[in-house]
Formats: sequence, C-alpha cells, structure tokens
Amino acid sequence: MTECEPFIPTRTNQTIAVYPGTFDPITMGHLDIVQRGLSLFNKVVVAIARNSSKQPLFSIDERIRMIRDCFPDDDRVEVEAVDGLLVDYAYTKGAKAIIRGLRAVSDFDYEFQLALMNRRIEREIETVFLMTGFRWIFISSSIIKDVARHGGDVNGLVPDHVCEKLRERFML
Repeated sequence: MTECEPFIPTRTNQTIAVYPGTFDPITMGHLDIVQRGLSLFNKVVVAIARNSSKQPLFSIDERIRMIRDCFPDDDRVEVEAVDGLLVDYAYTKGAKAIIRGLRAVSDFDYEFQLALMNRRIEREIETVFLMTGFRWIFISSSIIKDVARHGGDVNGLVPDHVCEKLRERFML
C-alpha cells in the first residue's frame, strides 16, 4: 500500500471498533451508528458501560439481549458489558477505534475531552465521531424512557422488541 492508497479492511486485516454507551435502551439512533460503523470496520463491539452515576431501567443482561436481538445473525456485531477504562477494554479487544455518536454540537465538547484523554492513555486507538442520522438526531435513551413512562408512543424510535419491553416495564 502506498501513501496515497486508501486502507480498505478485509478479512485478513480485520479492523475492530468499540461503540460504548449505556444503551438503556438501545434506540434507532444507536442502530444507525452501529450500521454506519460496520461500513468502516469489519466488526463493531457494542460495549455496555456500567455507569454508577445512572440508575438504569434495564439490567445489563436485559440490555445485552435487546441489542443482540437487533443483530441476530450478524457475526460482525459483538455485545459485551464493560467495567473499567474503556480505552483499556478497546486495547484488549484489539480495536483500532472507539466510535462516538454525536447528535448536536453540544455533544462534541464533552466527547472531545474524552477522546483526548483516551488518546493520552493509548495512542494506538483512534476516536471516530459519527453524526447520528438526521431522522434520529432528536432522540436519546433518556427521552425515550420519559415518553414511554408517561404512556407516549415510541414506536419507530426503538426496535419493536424494545418497544414491547418498555411497555412491559411501565405496564402500558
């Protein structure tokens, strides 16, 4: 490969990216980022972070199942729970990049700080920012939970099986 040739991943030079988040629950915006990540990398590891500052609606196991159900026959998507420093986890997975989804400019400031810290800890792992598709730019897991909690319709904003889990959880 010369300096000007683009790097195109193949099975022999597999590239892995880690896409972290709490995914409580996974939304269509998250799925959009995973799909676009798969156009750049051979494998995307969806890393469910245990965030002690948040009180999740769904357990780690429930979130793993919901995400796996989104990609039932796609071995290019792996789903795992993560403890500790994300960049250390990415390194142990052999990842070349950490994917971060952005919805708005306001997301960038915090994400940029994280990227710089991760780069300081492990220079071999890049951070790749992907903008959420325009049709999903207004949704977040927090908004989805709030709408569902109050009986609002979240059909089409989360996968069907996730919508059903939200109905069950809030007994709607």
